[in-house]
Amino acid sequence: MPDSFRAGLHLSWFAHPSGSGRPVVVTGAFDVLHVGHLRFLQAARAMGSRLLVGVEADNRVAAWKGPGRPINTDVERAEMLAALRPVDGVFVVEGGPDVKDPEAYVELLRPLDPAVLAFTQGDPFAVEKHRSAGLLDAAAIEVPLVPERSTSAVLNGQRAVPTIG
Repeated sequence: MPDSFRAGLHLSWFAHPSGSGRPVVVTGAFDVLHVGHLRFLQAARAMGSRLLVGVEADNRVAAWKGPGRPINTDVERAEMLAALRPVDGVFVVEGGPDVKDPEAYVELLRPLDPAVLAFTQGDPFAVEKHRSAGLLDAAAIEVPLVPERSTSAVLNGQRAVPTIG
């Protein structure tokens, strides 16, 4: 049985966090990890004492991203994220793909007591994430995108010009 069940969504811990204090929380598909993900997670981790990452379950990603997605299973994505230095805990967000309203996420995340909800600039759910943060008494922080580094760009064979710094 999942660790938490709320309003049609539930979470299952892949890697339980250690430590205390109100965390920074991010959620997403994290389908094919790339440098944009790493830089986003580093920036999010810098906003607080610990970073908890929610990986959307396979059925939810498939419904939102289309045929052939996700490339990697939710368990594989969670394992990769848990191995990254900035990440302190990873959970899988499970539920029907139609459940994406702010109230469902608020109830899912409330037990985590987040201080910050971080997400990338241009997130299609930015309005909902701002609303959820307000309901959780958390800050909503948009992290700038890494230019030309997205899973869609990677899957479409687009290569960015390498930059250092």
